[in-house]
Amino acid sequence: MTEENVMEKIVSLCKRRGFVYQGSEIYGGLAGTWDYGPLGVALKKNIENLWWRFFVESRDDMYGLDSAILMNPKVWEASGHVGGFNDPLVTDVKTKKRYRADHLLEDVGVDPTGMTLEQMGVVITEKKIKSPGGNDLSTPQQFNMMFKTSVGSVDGTDTTVYMRPETAQGMFVNFKNILDSYHPKLPFGIAQIGRNFRNEIAPRDFVFRVRELELMEFEYFIEEKTWEEHFAYWQKQMHNWFSLLGFAPEDIREVEIPDGERAHYSKRTVDFHFNYPHKFDEIGGLAYRTDFDLKNHITHSGVDLQYMDPQTNEKFVPHVLEPTFGVGRHLLAVLVKAYTEDELGGEKRVYLKFPAHLAPVKAAVFPLLKNKPELVEKAREVYTQLKKEIPQIVWDDNGNIGKRYRRQDEIGTPFCITVDFDTLGENAELKDTVTVRDRDSGEQKRMPVAELAQMLMAKIKG
Repeated sequence: MTEENVMEKIVSLCKRRGFVYQGSEIYGGLAGTWDYGPLGVALKKNIENLWWRFFVESRDDMYGLDSAILMNPKVWEASGHVGGFNDPLVTDVKTKKRYRADHLLEDVGVDPTGMTLEQMGVVITEKKIKSPGGNDLSTPQQFNMMFKTSVGSVDGTDTTVYMRPETAQGMFVNFKNILDSYHPKLPFGIAQIGRNFRNEIAPRDFVFRVRELELMEFEYFIEEKTWEEHFAYWQKQMHNWFSLLGFAPEDIREVEIPDGERAHYSKRTVDFHFNYPHKFDEIGGLAYRTDFDLKNHITHSGVDLQYMDPQTNEKFVPHVLEPTFGVGRHLLAVLVKAYTEDELGGEKRVYLKFPAHLAPVKAAVFPLLKNKPELVEKAREVYTQLKKEIPQIVWDDNGNIGKRYRRQDEIGTPFCITVDFDTLGENAELKDTVTVRDRDSGEQKRMPVAELAQMLMAKIKG
């Protein structure tokens, strides 16, 4: 399989089996927007819930938050996004379509890292780079990626506001609220999972680069003198997180972002890249934001956002470390890692080798034959019993048993449970046992119905 074919096959599988659909598809779609179907929602929620347990619920130093998407526009002036959240834009002079200048350079083998707009323009001219439509390109310009909208008022005037491009500022502007409500001691973090909006010039690579995205991130507040030891700690924890998703060490690369290429607020940034079909690319990042954000909000709001040390009564502005994780990029990485083609029983098959704790469906329950009422009744009984304890159980009696296995393999279901005539007691020794089939090996074994829930819970615990 070529890398391009892998992505095409994953996109096709996602549409066919209900993981991800093109946004507004019946109207021709809208670039950079995607809708998550039933299995996609389940997989996404499994990733988010696992992240929340690992980074928030299992710790005593983390506080959850769900801040508003629309914020006072002064927030984005203070954060530097109004003046500095830009991408290099070029326009096809004939069709007027817009493209990322750095992406066009990458497509012809030129590394745009560290280039100014003028340097990009020189390279485009010297190499005679055209638009994808074969036409000349405009001079590169800065393009602010924040979406603007307006909030109406009673007197008819409108206030310009922005759809948030990051969740971070919601945590910074609520820093004082957390202090006042919980009186936490440093170090501590504020975490949230939420939607963000970025007016990407050229969305691409399926759900990797989109205009509406979800981030899982937290701001971890520390004393300045401790930032290096905490940075090293969170680097390790991020690798532990990727391991929990089933990624091997070679699936992840660290990329140190050099001076001049980091975000305006960062003193040190390490990006984490996953081996996607298109290339190793960013799945998450760890940034040392210093005290940039809190100090700017103090200046622009006039509100005291300092922390008082309860031991010394000293007041100071904490520094911040920020681990960030893209939900859509995580989902795509999990799909890429899971996508497998092999041969089983002399037939080729495609299956998703999800870790059981991430699989959107944990097990499927079948009657061996759907035209035998006694089998269906018993299978329904087993299904209903398991469903009460493990909600992510499905019923499947469509087609013959082989087709059901292939369908469940393709959506990544770890176990298929079949109720047959032995379950009903044709063989007294096997009464109230079922056949449990393993997705990866295809092996089957008998198991008492009474032990099914315990076995599944142990497998999906993660």
